[in-house]
Amino acid sequence: MDYAKHISAQINVGIRQVEKTIELLEQGATVPFIARYRKEATGNLNEVQIAAIRDMLLKLKELDKRRDAILQSIEEQGKLTPELKALIDNAESMTELEDLYLPYRPKRKTRASMAIEKGLQPLADALQKQYQCNVEQLAMPYVNEEKGVNSVEEALGGARDIIAERVSEDIAARNKVRNLFRRNAMLISKVVKNKEEEAGKFQSWFDWKENAMRAPSHRILAMFRGESEGMLRVKIAPEDDEQVLEALERQFVRGNYESSEQVAEAVKDSYKRLIAPSIETEFYNILKERADKEAIKVFAENLRQLLLASPLGQKRTLAIDPGFRTGCKVVCLDAQGQLIHNETIYPFTSVREERAAVSKLEALVEAFHIEAIAIGNGTAGRETEEVVKRCRFKNKVIAVMVSESGASVYSASDVARAEFPEYDVTVRGAVSIGRRLMDPLSELVKIDPKSIGVGQYQHDVDQSMLHDSLEDVVISCVNSVGVELNTASKELLSYVSGIGPSLAAKIVDYRNRKGAFHNRHELLQVERLGDKAFEQCAGFLRVRESDNPLDRSAVHPERYALVERMAANVGATVEELMKDKELRSKIDISKFVSDDCGLPTLQDIMRELDKPGLDPRAKFEIFEFDKNVTKIEDLQEGMVLPGIVTNITAFGAFVDVGVHQDGLVHISQMANRRVNDPNEVIHLHQHVQVKVIEVDLRRHRISLSMKQV
Repeated sequence: MDYAKHISAQINVGIRQVEKTIELLEQGATVPFIARYRKEATGNLNEVQIAAIRDMLLKLKELDKRRDAILQSIEEQGKLTPELKALIDNAESMTELEDLYLPYRPKRKTRASMAIEKGLQPLADALQKQYQCNVEQLAMPYVNEEKGVNSVEEALGGARDIIAERVSEDIAARNKVRNLFRRNAMLISKVVKNKEEEAGKFQSWFDWKENAMRAPSHRILAMFRGESEGMLRVKIAPEDDEQVLEALERQFVRGNYESSEQVAEAVKDSYKRLIAPSIETEFYNILKERADKEAIKVFAENLRQLLLASPLGQKRTLAIDPGFRTGCKVVCLDAQGQLIHNETIYPFTSVREERAAVSKLEALVEAFHIEAIAIGNGTAGRETEEVVKRCRFKNKVIAVMVSESGASVYSASDVARAEFPEYDVTVRGAVSIGRRLMDPLSELVKIDPKSIGVGQYQHDVDQSMLHDSLEDVVISCVNSVGVELNTASKELLSYVSGIGPSLAAKIVDYRNRKGAFHNRHELLQVERLGDKAFEQCAGFLRVRESDNPLDRSAVHPERYALVERMAANVGATVEELMKDKELRSKIDISKFVSDDCGLPTLQDIMRELDKPGLDPRAKFEIFEFDKNVTKIEDLQEGMVLPGIVTNITAFGAFVDVGVHQDGLVHISQMANRRVNDPNEVIHLHQHVQVKVIEVDLRRHRISLSMKQV
């Protein structure tokens, strides 16, 4: 198969662009590297397009692998004809391949195979010719008690079984049924008998029916989850089977004879017993894959927004992991996020302890020159925030609520144990909360993305597909921001283009033994980090203290000589060129165009010289909840409150208004909604104003609106 031609047609990208991208991928180049540093080769394709080419290439290779296995199997059976080989060679989908293979697939014992063993195949052949005849007389010679055929009816039944299997293996017949399913199949859900009470959370789907191919992903996944838990029975089938049967009978039934009636009966049996269940399974998988992709897309976009959340930056931080009975774990971190002090305060056990907690916080802030306070947003979070507000600090200190989602996963992980072997999980959790405020990306990469809690039905979707998609997002975010080589954790380094966990560990080991890297090229002294890995990673790593100012930028080392020529062209050093906008304005980049370095790369270089190593993340903004609302009982319909978006799904967005229970803004309540996609309107961690439209205290549900707020 011509991979480039096929992919080009599928994603509407030029064949030459696809060919060059495939060539780079086959050479071991990563998606971020190709998108950032090989724009001329790919015609300026972005990461999404390059990833699509990579994924389609893998699927096509899997298709060819399956094609080869099928050809080998049929050839070993001695049944491979030139015509069949041509059909298999030209098949463009797994479904088409499997349909062609179906008649030749080694089968377990079936009703048809048992009938053939009883010698009934000639009778089936005769009936399928549909001549005018007496079918009982035709079947009589096949009655043979020794072979297990005890009557004419048994002979005819066996022959019908053979015909039914032939019908089920006919490609045209299967495609007819497929097309009718595609147009008319309904997704039908019923509650399992006597499970009504137990299945309460699936009540919406107790008696549900809708067009299967138009069902939204969240409803499909909800029903499929109900089925997997044994609460619902889900079926995918056309509303009217007669339409399907008529189409099949038009194909197989010719004439109005007794033999034709036998064929018609076999066709009906084939549809009910063989084709319909097979196609239903196929469509179940189609719906599941489509729903998985949509849910994973939502999860991936949420994760991207979370990872690229605004960092506070390198500030001396006091972090609090709140708790009522067990107290609040307090840690103090230096500007690099290193733990320098920890202890526990108990502000909620008595008035005396509350006063002691306030005094302790004031003392810690002064002693460690704290600039910011991070407060976990879980249990006792709002109450702890109130305690902090009662403190009287000598200098200005900002206090910020920080999401705890996934912090407990990190605190109990091998990564946390290796970093803080002498401290318990409560200290590790508090450290994670503080670091998340300083740099969300650097801290969140230590946690399995699935544990961060910004997904929709994340445990129901294809886990391999979810893992690959989320890893792509993490890699994309890490490389778009860039990584400081001398301070990055092993986990953060492992996501840098071309590095991975093994090389990341060796980089950290080298750094621990030899001290800080002096420049990018020193990376080549790391064990097993060769020229290819250096090519892939160097541009995404920063060495702020390097003697070469370009090491602080995203300019790739392969272009250093080019920048030096630019500087020489205006009679300056590289450092002078980076500092002086007027000098840069004198450069005519068109004069530096070459076969492998075109205008896109030159424009990127000029942007980097202007703002070397610029962090693409938005500026940090402080957010505060309504001080009069701390619990769900404080909410009243009609209230307008500040909130922060915590999760986005296909059906709406969840917003934290500071009552320990997120409220739902249904998609119908989105402000200025243009399409059925909340990502078009809002983003994760966005500060919003919402109106309370309903509070269900019994079920702990809050309904919010962003309309006319």
